[in-house]
Amino acid sequence: MSEIPGPRSQALMQPLRAHESRNVTFISPEFPIAWDHASGARVVDADGNSYIDLTAAFGVAAVGHANPRVAAAIAAQAAALPHAMGDVHPASIKATLLERLAAFSGIPDAKIFLSSTGAEAVEAAMKTAMMATGRSRFASCIGGYHGLSFGTLGISGIEKFRQPFQHHIASDTIRFAFGDLAAAQQALRGTHDIAAIIVEPIQARGGCIVPDDGYLQGLRSLCDEIGAMLILDEIYTGFGRTGTRFAYSHEAIIPDVLCVGKAMGGGFPIAATIARKEIMDAWPRSDGEALHTSTYLGNPMGCAAALAVMDELDAGLMQRGNAIAKIISHAGVRIASRRAVRAVRGRGAMWGIQLESAAQVQAAMLAAMQRGVLLLPCGPQGDVISLTPPLVISDDDLHTALMIIDDHLQA
Repeated sequence: MSEIPGPRSQALMQPLRAHESRNVTFISPEFPIAWDHASGARVVDADGNSYIDLTAAFGVAAVGHANPRVAAAIAAQAAALPHAMGDVHPASIKATLLERLAAFSGIPDAKIFLSSTGAEAVEAAMKTAMMATGRSRFASCIGGYHGLSFGTLGISGIEKFRQPFQHHIASDTIRFAFGDLAAAQQALRGTHDIAAIIVEPIQARGGCIVPDDGYLQGLRSLCDEIGAMLILDEIYTGFGRTGTRFAYSHEAIIPDVLCVGKAMGGGFPIAATIARKEIMDAWPRSDGEALHTSTYLGNPMGCAAALAVMDELDAGLMQRGNAIAKIISHAGVRIASRRAVRAVRGRGAMWGIQLESAAQVQAAMLAAMQRGVLLLPCGPQGDVISLTPPLVISDDDLHTALMIIDDHLQA
């Protein structure tokens, strides 16, 4: 291995400094590296250094970086038809995806709105709930993350993202503590103007917070009581991340609206909003001009990628999250004993190690990177190490990465 970051990575940061908005990529003498290529759970930087990836690139590479089935599907579709007119003259593969995704989602009689990003999926869900209920107010959780577009900022539960735009976004959202059913009931019982409660089954960016069993069932009952929709944001937790297709199945409930993305395309941007027919049909029938659409809706390459991802998961990869959970939870017992560690928590292939401070998390990230392991922080205060490896990670690589983390924490 060369020095990290190596000379090529350092040189590639110069164009970013010169031409990218300074609010995007954080650059220091120690960070970041420039990725060159990746395969499975391994990333290689521009200087040839190899890393075990415990981020799956924000959870996107659940089926592995450059998954052969996904890459081949995208390449074949790009050669045949890379783009169509999604809401005018759609590609035939869009119809194939809609049928497959409806069945895969577990939502009875599902109808779907396709999009390119998770934030778009959430905005479509919000509009759908408004159409279905005739209401325009939302409830969400403190620490929740649903995107950074104007609509999603209004329901965001992380203050630092909302604050600079406070005067231009919705200010009437009701927020309550995540995982606290009594708090939700106290905040919402008796209300008659809430279109939907939107919640992540596990708060990802919020610090990998796993609620107690029965929490989602309680929110489901509360929504039924006040006549609101239950929107589950499974953009991070969906597509095998927690050991099942979607995390909501751990509680055997059915959401009114399901938002998915990230791992759905295996690296190609595609997302979806999925709802029961009677809810999605609150939208008027198209008369040739859609009320909510986008240029890349149902992009053929995205559709091909999503179909390949579902093929991979259905071929046996889905259960891999449970095997990963056993390895991390076993190592977590030892890690939890380290002086700086406040908690180790998670489910499937989504875990968090909470430390005393964000500075300790940053130090752990840099130390791990120097030894060939990629980590991300999470939590509103940045005091949690996020562990979301690709599902294809080998046991040996996972053991090695966890040992490197533990070595640093006990030092």
